[in-house]
Amino acid sequence: MPIRVSAAPTAQLIGSCTFGTNVSIAPTDHCVAQAGNDGISSVIWSPTANHLVSTNWNGDVSCWEVQESEGHILAMPKAKGESRVYHGNGFPALDSAFSPDGSTVFSVGADKAVRMWNLTQPPLNNIPQQIGAHDQPIKSVAFLPSTNLIVSGSWDKMLKFWDVRQQSPVGILQLPDKCYDLDVRDSLMVVACAGRHIITYNVKGQPQEHMREESPLKFQSRCVAAFPDATGYAVGSIEGRVGIQYVAKVPGKESFSFRCHRQEANVFAVNCICFHNQFGTFATVGADGIVNFWDKDNVQKLKGFPAIHRTITCASFSAQGNMFAYSSSYDWSKGSAHYAPGTPNEIWVHSVVKDEIKPKPKKPTPYK
Repeated sequence: MPIRVSAAPTAQLIGSCTFGTNVSIAPTDHCVAQAGNDGISSVIWSPTANHLVSTNWNGDVSCWEVQESEGHILAMPKAKGESRVYHGNGFPALDSAFSPDGSTVFSVGADKAVRMWNLTQPPLNNIPQQIGAHDQPIKSVAFLPSTNLIVSGSWDKMLKFWDVRQQSPVGILQLPDKCYDLDVRDSLMVVACAGRHIITYNVKGQPQEHMREESPLKFQSRCVAAFPDATGYAVGSIEGRVGIQYVAKVPGKESFSFRCHRQEANVFAVNCICFHNQFGTFATVGADGIVNFWDKDNVQKLKGFPAIHRTITCASFSAQGNMFAYSSSYDWSKGSAHYAPGTPNEIWVHSVVKDEIKPKPKKPTPYK
């Protein structure tokens, strides 16, 4: 799986951001200062405010306050309390999730710990409180709004459910293989595992398995995202393909898959899928350095942005949908041999124009 990592000749590093050509998907995108010194594993937005949180491979969990006015964006380290905390002993932080009120961030990583960071209270030694643990690194975390529980998915082939008032899990579910990604929307939880296993659960009350199936894609799953209306999910693979799967019957809608993030004979991983809350459209980002916006309901691409000169590892739409954050960082898909020391790790915020992401009338041809 080739990775294009050659830098644009006119790009130059200024402070913690690279400026020049092909460094962001649009020339007006804002570069977030101090995005970290190692690969960026996740970016998420608060559900209640324009707070942006990232996790990094060096163990950082960072928070910024982002302001947007008429397309102009400014991101500053969070003003109250600490703006950056750490997972213990420098272990990679791999994922994070907000509480519904936006006051608390839950993070997981290679230290095998589930951690809780109250954004208004600096933690002791800048290490968030541990509320749970697994036997192997933890890949994904999410909040279950109907039960106020946190769910974590690990390489130990377990889902564990946590109440912040106790360190013992209130529930454990066995997975068929390592957890690679999970997502929660309302009562739907979807988990993508090694071996192309995908399991969906009803988490309205006590979690109940809804369906266990093989991914519709032929190669390893890389990411998964539930639809905003909780009727299904999208899964992305290392082979530049996305599957759209319905778990509930929707009149006139059928599951399908399509190719993306490909350049002639070269095939690139789909590193992240994220949905726009208002329109139900979605973005994919890939190891080819490209961001695409899609409309699953009308089966078409809405917007394809120019490629940047580094892989894009993760992305997220703000709760209001007016901002789109994405990371420019090596994704380690070709191992340490292809890592260039000193490669910047950046987060950019794009001001979303409605015409880019709003559904359009259906075209007679599908995605291309």
